[in-house]
Amino acid sequence: MSTLKSEPSLKLYDSASHALVALAPTVTPGKVTIYLCGATVQGSPHIGHMRSAIAFDVLTRWLEYCGQEVVLVRNVTDIDDKILAKSAQAGAPWWAWAYRYEREFSAAYQALGVKDPTYEPHATGHVPDMIDLVQRLIDAGHAYVGSPGNVYFSVRSLPDYGSLTNQSLDQLRSTEDESQIDDAVEADKRDPRDFALWKAAKPSEPADASWDTPWGRGRPGWHLECSAMSRRYLGDTFDIHGGGIDLRFPHHENEQAQSHGAGWPFVRIWVHNAWVTIKGEKMSKSLGNSLVVSELLKQYSAPALRLVIGTTHHRSTVEFSPDTLEDAQALWDRFSGALERAVKLAPELAEVDLAQVAVTSEFRAAMDDDLNLAGAMTQIHAALKRLNVALTEAEAGKGEAAQVAEAANQLRVMLDILGLDPLSPVWARAGVSEENADNAALAALGNLVENLLEQRASARKEKDWGRADAIRDALASAGVVVEDSPTGARWHLG
Repeated sequence: MSTLKSEPSLKLYDSASHALVALAPTVTPGKVTIYLCGATVQGSPHIGHMRSAIAFDVLTRWLEYCGQEVVLVRNVTDIDDKILAKSAQAGAPWWAWAYRYEREFSAAYQALGVKDPTYEPHATGHVPDMIDLVQRLIDAGHAYVGSPGNVYFSVRSLPDYGSLTNQSLDQLRSTEDESQIDDAVEADKRDPRDFALWKAAKPSEPADASWDTPWGRGRPGWHLECSAMSRRYLGDTFDIHGGGIDLRFPHHENEQAQSHGAGWPFVRIWVHNAWVTIKGEKMSKSLGNSLVVSELLKQYSAPALRLVIGTTHHRSTVEFSPDTLEDAQALWDRFSGALERAVKLAPELAEVDLAQVAVTSEFRAAMDDDLNLAGAMTQIHAALKRLNVALTEAEAGKGEAAQVAEAANQLRVMLDILGLDPLSPVWARAGVSEENADNAALAALGNLVENLLEQRASARKEKDWGRADAIRDALASAGVVVEDSPTGARWHLG
């Protein structure tokens, strides 16, 4: 049963050791503790921002299905250089600016079916924790106070600095993020590679964007909040730290340095997700190709967006394009269309507790292998095919509704682990029959095409090439383009 408590069998690729590492034993048996770097709420969320949230949502769902209690902490950075600069340009209070975009991020997470974290702490709510950590580092000889009141971490003081990203200090010019560097921060460093823990207040910045400390009034550096908040909610040691691959250096390297300098073991496994790209370029506002989630949702359904982002392995780049979105929408219509047909024949399946439905051993093995979504999707496609066969037989009076229900729930439980069960209340308004007539027509077309493709596959298996070609030609004359691939036939409208 999926609800039995046991140590997880999952292995994850650890970015620090560059190897697959068993999650078990966890710090606390039966519980998995995760810290995920969340949003810096400086502007509207684009689809690239959703990559980490969706990847770790899938991880959380899989662990919970396997009977683990998951404590997920996803922070909100609501004060930093970018927020102060952009709010000043707009003539808005920095805290109002941050709150506006925090609400947009929350709406995007909800729209894409991302479950709420266990805790969502804010940087501004944990300044006392950060001040305590800075003092601890000063007392330990890992930090020092500069003349204007900046406080820096002395990277030379920590023997294992650079161990996360396997870099030598002698090869580094700086350990600050480019966006955090300015003359005021660089002025009183003993070593240009030291990084800021605390930044002295500037006359040009709002008075309410700083706090009193023993070393002067100021505000936290970028990295400080995560070390302080992860310990506050997860303790000295926790199981998994996650975030985008671009955060490995300097952010995560500096987080680790702060925590190790404070004497905390910190992270067992580092998990980083790859980027979302457009035509091979990393999605970012500076490239001018960012796609804001709220705008995308005016053109595409939320499940299609989640399918694009959430069914690619977290360490692989997602190539985002209209073609991938169209393919995802077609696949979603196939899933939801088949399950809508199933509910008509077996209404009770919509009320089933999916936690009690067994996944295939192949699906379990794939998910336990560093969340191998390619292997998981192979099982999902096979389950969809089994459901379509059961539906065809039942609708023709040759099969039982019970067989349809069994096949439907096998498909549903795997989709639910990926956050994509069409019968989930999350997607209640995203079903093809409820959105609009065009989507309903597309779903019906998808069911017909899938049935014909199954007939064509049978004909090819029997080497009845004439029948197979005739089916393909009939589809082509109707504007349906069929493309054969090693994993089976795909189709799209020509």
